[in-house]
Order: sequence, then C-alpha cells, then structure tokens
Amino acid sequence: MSGVIRSKEARRRAVYVAQILGVTGAYYLSGRLGLTRQVVVDGAVVTPLWPPTGISLAALLYFGARIWPGIALGALFTVSAIGDAFTVSRMGIVLGNTLAPLAAYALLRKVGFRSELVRLRDGICLVFLGAFAGMLISATAGSVTLLLDDKVPPGRFWLVWASWWAGDAMGVLVVTPVLLVLRRVRRPRLDERWAEACVLAVAVVLAGMISTRSSLSMVYLVFPVIIWAALRFQLPGSAPCALVVSVLAITAGTDSLGPFAGHTLMEIMINLTVLNACVALTALLLGAIVAEHQNIRRETEHAVVELEALVEQLAPLPGPPSGRHDDGPPHAPR
Repeated sequence: MSGVIRSKEARRRAVYVAQILGVTGAYYLSGRLGLTRQVVVDGAVVTPLWPPTGISLAALLYFGARIWPGIALGALFTVSAIGDAFTVSRMGIVLGNTLAPLAAYALLRKVGFRSELVRLRDGICLVFLGAFAGMLISATAGSVTLLLDDKVPPGRFWLVWASWWAGDAMGVLVVTPVLLVLRRVRRPRLDERWAEACVLAVAVVLAGMISTRSSLSMVYLVFPVIIWAALRFQLPGSAPCALVVSVLAITAGTDSLGPFAGHTLMEIMINLTVLNACVALTALLLGAIVAEHQNIRRETEHAVVELEALVEQLAPLPGPPSGRHDDGPPHAPR
C-alpha cells in the first residue's frame, strides 16, 4: 500500500513540475513574440499588447495559485532576454509581473468568477478586476523600479506607467478569454455552422486587413464582424476574432501603416490601446450576454417541461358522472 501511495505522490509531483515548465515555456515564448513589436518610451520597453499577462492569469484559473513559480521563472527568463536580469529594475519587473496576475486571480476568486464566461458579471469582473485593477501592480512596480534605477526621468513617469499598464491590461482582455474558451472546445461537426465559421474567419481577416492598412481610417469596419461572431458563436467565436484584429492592428501600428501613418509614437500607442480595448470589450461582454441569455432560455424550457410533468402527475383521474350508473337507465320515481 505504501508503494502505491509513493507512486501516486511521485506522479503528482511529476505532473506539477510539467505544469510549471509548461507555464514557464508559454510565458517566455509569448514574451519573445510580444517583444517583436516593442516600443521604447523614455528608456522603458513596453508593448501595446503583452501576451504573458493573459497567459499567466489563464494558467492561474486553470491550475490554481500553486502554479506561480512557472510565472516567476517565465518572467525572469523573459527579462533576461532584454538585458541583465539581476539588477534592481529587472528584479522589480519580475516581482511585479508575478504579483499582478496573482492579485487578479485573488480578486476574481473573491467575487465568485466562473472561467466559463457564460455570465455577464463574469465578463465585467474579468475586465475591471482581472485586467484594469490587477495590472496596476505590474505597471506600478515596473515603472517605480525603472525610476529608482534612473532609467526613466521623473517628468515622464506617468507616461511610462500608462503605457505599461495598457499593454498588460490588453494582454488579459485579448489573450485570457481565448485560452479560457479553448478549455470548452469540442470536436467540430461539419454542418451549416461549420461553414459559417469558415466564412467568419475569412471575413475577420479581410476586415482587419482593410481597417488597419487602409489610409481611409476605416477601423470601424471590424465591429460588425465582431458582433456577428458574438451573436452566432458567443465567446468561442468572438474572442479569437478579437485576437486576430488586435494582432493586425498592432502590426500596422508599429509599422506606421494605414490610419497610424503620420502619427507620433504616443499617438499610435493611444490609438492602439483604445482600438484594442473597444474590440476586446465588444467581443467579451456581448459574447457573455448572448451566452447568458441562451442559458436562461434553456433553463426556462427545462423548467416548463418539469412543470408539465408535475401537472400530469397531480391531475385527478376521470370518474363516472355523479347521479348516473352506466349499467342501465335511472329508476323511475315511485
């Protein structure tokens, strides 16, 4: 018996180590990918979209707080790719990038967040607690440590802080919903919805390319496609569409193409943040609303069926009419 227990314990430890290494690898690879579109704001390296924050929060929602070493190691390796990791500013960044998703996870657990994202309140909590509130820690820790290390002038502190916070928050808004819906993906069936999904995929790429590369500034063109995805496929359709649009917008913005041409770096960062936030909020909240309404309808239909069955059970059995007998005519009075 003790041998079986030790074997199970060893298996659990191996799974735990594999999970940590997986989170570390995903953090590092997504960080390297995010750094391909980095911008330098007064000596601070920031990105319009930082995918590791979304991966970190999704990993915590999947595996729990015990996965935090994978986040810390991923942040350490990613920071080491930029420069020397063992400095005051670099270690402050690692600490902030580890504590921010942990704080976001704790806030979401406190309010009873459900990772299925089938309720409007879950979408609102992810936006305001997971993204906006939780990422205040990473932006503050990173900006303060850079300020103390004389990497950022005091007069530009808030500009660096805002850019840092926006990139981390967009990582949660854009990446986390995609990873959460992947958990519920089932084997697709070749029906009319599969054909519609293929058309939707083509439409979101075309709309994203036109809206982010046309000089006519038609960024609004992506919103009908996002709404279509949310109404027909809920979050499993709208979240990937939002991710595609955000990646295309960031690529065009950092290359100064289309509506981003002729603008300063700060103007491009502001436009990208506003566009990505609007796209992500539309996809997340509208998808959650549609899913919630569908769940309410299914629950109502189920309740109606149960009520009909209960009424049939309680209905009295029909009996013979009072005052008459079926075995003959009534007796005449004497």
